[in-house]
Amino acid sequence: MKMTNTLAIAFGFNSGLAVVSSFGLERWFRHPLVLQFPWGLPGALGRLVFSLGLGLLMAGLTSCGSLAPVVPRQIVLKQSWEIESGDRVAGQLVTGSLGDISVRLRGTRLRAPFAGQVELAAKGFHCIYFSTPEVPAYLFRYCGVRQPRLGLVQAGEVMGRGQQIHFATLRRQPDGAWAIVEPSDRVLEQSLNQPPPALRF
Repeated sequence: MKMTNTLAIAFGFNSGLAVVSSFGLERWFRHPLVLQFPWGLPGALGRLVFSLGLGLLMAGLTSCGSLAPVVPRQIVLKQSWEIESGDRVAGQLVTGSLGDISVRLRGTRLRAPFAGQVELAAKGFHCIYFSTPEVPAYLFRYCGVRQPRLGLVQAGEVMGRGQQIHFATLRRQPDGAWAIVEPSDRVLEQSLNQPPPALRF
């Protein structure tokens, strides 16, 4: 990772030197008090514009290097269906599978039923996993989720959006694998309801 960041910065620096040479800016760097800047801008204004451009370029390189990659969560599922979410049949995308409950949102936002964590699922059509200490033996899968909010969330916070959501409840087995079980209507209801406003005193 560090090698990649170093190469990116080196590439950006070399590209900047190439731009400097191509536009004839060497004289400006050697003599910064020159009154006339290339492209007809006055010296002070030209130096300001050019400095801002270089600053934005370096800020972009720095921010790209600080982003941590998102690793989708992979689980071992006891049941194996012939057709699952994310598969294609006759060229058409399968968005739900056996064990899912499909809900048409109609603009409703998908919310965290408890305080917990949202992770990308390694398989399925735009699927996420939600886990919570409230029910540690369970994992809740939502598919069809757009713009998911990953990481730690509080109860009632938006986890994502979608036109049609496919919901499944998974329970951890003694061997560490997961099995699809009867879905919890309470969890699904809390995922779809707007949380009540907090009382102010």
